[in-house]
Amino acid sequence: MTGSAEVQHGVLLLHCPDVPGIVHAVSEVLVQEKCTIVQSQQFGSSTTGTFFMRVEFAHIDGTPLDLPALRGRMDLVAERFSMTWRLADAAQRQRAVIMVSRFAHCLNDLLFRNSIGELHLDVVAVVSNHTDLRRIADNYGVPFRHIPVTPDTKADAEAALLDLVRDEGAELVILARYMQILSDGLCQQLAGRAINIHHSMLPSFKGARPYHQAHARGVKFIGATAHYVTADLDEGPIIEQELIRVDHSLSPEQLAAHGREAESRALARAVRWHTENRIAVVGNRTVVFP
Repeated sequence: MTGSAEVQHGVLLLHCPDVPGIVHAVSEVLVQEKCTIVQSQQFGSSTTGTFFMRVEFAHIDGTPLDLPALRGRMDLVAERFSMTWRLADAAQRQRAVIMVSRFAHCLNDLLFRNSIGELHLDVVAVVSNHTDLRRIADNYGVPFRHIPVTPDTKADAEAALLDLVRDEGAELVILARYMQILSDGLCQQLAGRAINIHHSMLPSFKGARPYHQAHARGVKFIGATAHYVTADLDEGPIIEQELIRVDHSLSPEQLAAHGREAESRALARAVRWHTENRIAVVGNRTVVFP
């Protein structure tokens, strides 16, 4: 079947213990619902004995899918194979909150990509502990919410953020260079639906002016890591990483510019893959079907 922009596609993402019959059982469900497979990817982990699969499908005649009926059939298969799974409309946009501080590059990149249809986001708010980036949100017609954070108001600020997430029905929170450490409690509340980006260089340069530290040590690569947020700072399941080779001729400011580029690329890919249901998380590891 040749896909069409008007034809509704569904996406099934699953993982389970690797035993015979999984692909046959999933295919049988789709056949019973008169569906054809548009795209299929699978991976069997020899180290964990886990099977991963992502299937994109549509009705043979192009009519709308009956996702509730498919979920009912998949419930039986999932119970049989002890699956962790989710089924979604491939075209469904995810409601998202983007959190920023004073660095504009990731926010501007995400909003631009979303404006041209590259991302599947409905950005319901840009949240910041400063007001510097309000103009960017305004330019894209996205509501801006200033939630200041101090040591004394941190708990109240996080409560206000959670209220916003709940009130707006946000499914995803993107930390686009948000320079505040989230509490363990907030990380747990947002588990599996919050993505962070940070620079990733070896050795790990922490604190102020990391690119000046990197320049002083003569780094050869500038990198960035996008990952799910957990209570272990910068230790969550890795979604995507980007590397750019650099050399001695570059100034600290030029290294920082390369860093901004790496951060924007890695974060955009991570967000796209998440919203397209391409990421399975098992423990602290991800399997990504790009």
